[in-house]
This record gives sequence, structure tokens and C-alpha cells, in this order.
Amino acid sequence: MDWILMIKALILGVVEGLTEFLPVSSTGHLIVAGSLLNFTDAQSKTFDVVIQFGAILAICWEYRAKIVNVVGGLPTRPDARRFAVNVIIATIPAIVLALLFEKQIKAVLFSPVPVSVALIVGGIIILWAEGRQRDRQHPPRVHSIDDLSPADALKVGLAQCFALIPGTSRSGSTIIGGMLFGLDRRVATKFSFFLAIPVIFGATLYEMMKYWRTLSVNDIGLFAIGLVAAFVSAFICVRWLLRYVASHDFSAFAWYRIGFGLLILIVGYSGGLSWAD
Repeated sequence: MDWILMIKALILGVVEGLTEFLPVSSTGHLIVAGSLLNFTDAQSKTFDVVIQFGAILAICWEYRAKIVNVVGGLPTRPDARRFAVNVIIATIPAIVLALLFEKQIKAVLFSPVPVSVALIVGGIIILWAEGRQRDRQHPPRVHSIDDLSPADALKVGLAQCFALIPGTSRSGSTIIGGMLFGLDRRVATKFSFFLAIPVIFGATLYEMMKYWRTLSVNDIGLFAIGLVAAFVSAFICVRWLLRYVASHDFSAFAWYRIGFGLLILIVGYSGGLSWAD
């Protein structure tokens, strides 16, 4: 195997793992990293799907006890059924919209200006949401993930729909949406993690059906490196983020988004960024 390709796979896997669950847009970061590494061919699309799967495996491993507890309790425990129903309710809106409008969204919005605007506007919304949650007139009302109601789950699911806009960030839309709808920052973050499981599993299956023709036995080693790198870096990132939100807000990520959005806009229109769907 080409050692240069191995290093590229390692770097991209780490980028995916570090950005998938932070409110900063993994899509935007993979575009920039893939362009800088000259990894933008048809093979890269399949590779992106594989490393995304590696990142979601990290969530499954981190919350394996909760997942087993919920699945095992479905036949007998109302709290397990309520949690599962909330995840399903929050997942449906984005899946429906993605199936209906995926091609139109990519055709119209997958370019430097829309992605940059989504990053910048998202950063501004994060600053607003954080200011609102610090306001004593709008205190969080949900302090445990098990206290979520179906209405709360639906609201977060509707917020997740904004993640279909490239550059918005799935985790950002669900976390900040949850905060705006009354969820405590830590509850919104944890629920965002659980929502990632069906959404990313479904997206991975769907994308693999589209790109399976680009798969090759010779690429197994390359994909394995990227998947493992994404898994490890995502696991570390999730552990860190849970500790971070216990004593910090998301303002730093907001300013980072704004700066990154401006960077994409400048570099994209200077011809230094390959912007291929």
C-alpha cells in the first residue's frame, strides 16, 4: 500500500472523528482537508462514508451500556420505550426531508458561499443561544435525558433538519436547537449523540448503496486505517466534549465557525479549494 495514501487516510480519519460531534461542520472540514491532501476523486466519496461509520461506532461504544439497557428494557420498561420513541420521533423529520430534497440541496447549496454562510450564521446563532441560556428569564427546564417529552424530541428533530444544509453541522443544529427549546446544555449534547446513531447509520447505508461500485479489495487497508482513526479520535473527542460542556459553553466554537466560514469563502474563491460533489 502507498504510504502517502496511508498518511492521508489517517489524517482524514482524525479530521472526521474530531469534527463529527462538535458543532463545527465535519463536511466543511473534510472538504478543506481532502482538497489540501488532493484526495477528492470518486474513491474519496466512499472513503468519507466509511470514516463516518467509524465515528458513529465510537458513540455506540461510549454508550454501549445505555444502548443495551434501552434495547433490553423495551418489552417491559416504560422509560426504555419512551427513550426509544423519542429518538425515533427526532430522527424522522430529517430522514424524510433528505429523501425528498437531497439532490436539490446538493445542487444548489454545495458551494463555497452557502457553506460559508451556514458556518457563519450558525456561529452567530450559537452565540445568541448561549446568551439566551445564561439569561435568568430563560433557564433550562430539562435537566435529564430521560425527562425529554415526545414534543421536546420532535422540536430537536425539526432543528436537525437544518443540518441538511451543508456547513450547518448536524451536532450543532441538534445541540443548539435543543438548548433553544429548553434543554440543558449537557442534555442537548447527549441527546445529539444518540440521534447520530440512526441518522449516520442510515446515511452510511444509503451512501454505500450509491458508491459501492467504487469499492475495491485493494482499498480495504486504506479504508481500515481511516475507520480506525475516525473511531479513536471520535471516542477521545466525545469524552472530552462531555467534560467540556460540564463547565464551559459553546461560544469558542461559535467564533471558530465564523473564522472557518470566512476562510472557506476566501480560499474557495481564490481557486485554492477543490469543490466537487
